[in-house]
Amino acid sequence: MSFGGPQWPQEPQQPGQQPYGQPGQQPGGQPAPPPYGQGYGGQGYAGQGQQGQPFGQQPGPFPGATADGTPDWGALADASAAGRRRKRWIVVGGGALAAVVVGAIVATAVVKSGGSTTSGKNGTVTPTDSAAPSDSPTPGPTFSSVAPPPPPNPKDFIADEKKDKAPLSAEGLFPGKKLTMNGRAYTKGATSSTTNCATVTQGGLGGVLTKNGCDRVIRATYVRDGVVLTVGVAVFPNEAAALKAKNQASGGIAPLAGAGVKEFCRATVCLRRANSIGRYAYFTQAGFTNGKKVTTKDKAVFQSSDDLGTFAFNQIYARGKSQASAAAGAPGE
Repeated sequence: MSFGGPQWPQEPQQPGQQPYGQPGQQPGGQPAPPPYGQGYGGQGYAGQGQQGQPFGQQPGPFPGATADGTPDWGALADASAAGRRRKRWIVVGGGALAAVVVGAIVATAVVKSGGSTTSGKNGTVTPTDSAAPSDSPTPGPTFSSVAPPPPPNPKDFIADEKKDKAPLSAEGLFPGKKLTMNGRAYTKGATSSTTNCATVTQGGLGGVLTKNGCDRVIRATYVRDGVVLTVGVAVFPNEAAALKAKNQASGGIAPLAGAGVKEFCRATVCLRRANSIGRYAYFTQAGFTNGKKVTTKDKAVFQSSDDLGTFAFNQIYARGKSQASAAAGAPGE
């Protein structure tokens, strides 16, 4: 097996020519020097027992040469033309291959940009059904142009007797036997309810209630640590009447004894207060169980009056809230 590039062709031995790859003799019969690079470039690989070309000796005629060494110009022209054609085919083939590669890349990019792709067993990429474009645009969310009605306001149901239809009683406003406000517990005493508003008042409050159309007064008494007080809720046809009664109030609600509570706030000084919410005005009168006069230093009395007034306010507002919730859930409201 040859090593290296293509080998020079072997020509038949000419008379007087040294055989290719064999050592010759110098003039005078002296042996020629050993060949340079023996075993390399001959018919065999070095070490396989064949000799290479002697140093300084030229190879036989190259392709296209005649026997006498004159170039065959026709053969050379044909060989040159064949080389040019081969080079042109290589260039054309290489360009075509590059075009195929670029086309495959572009096609793959187009397929991938069109939607999701799937790979088959042959490695081909095909668009899935979800990649198919849709002629109709995806509909967006729709919103009603009609604004929903606002939720009912609890105060609307306690501002006028036409809407305030829930049952009303002493036990409904003042339930249970005790109440606790801000950690302070109060024990409930007697309760009462009357439509004759002026009979459960002191001083000028009766006239004020009657003038403004009072329909009913509900009272309850509570006791805590020697402090006793009565809270009375006066009911009016509308909010305006209740507000007038609060602003015009004089005198006070009459103390309610009973159920273990003795008379109080008689012939002494007690704390009287008035307020209103919706069509309800509420009044408190607070003092000591032992008849002691109340002064501005008696914080326990003021605190108890605040607690019971807040409790009455919360109970009346809860009445409006429950009616508003029922109206919101009722069909057609």
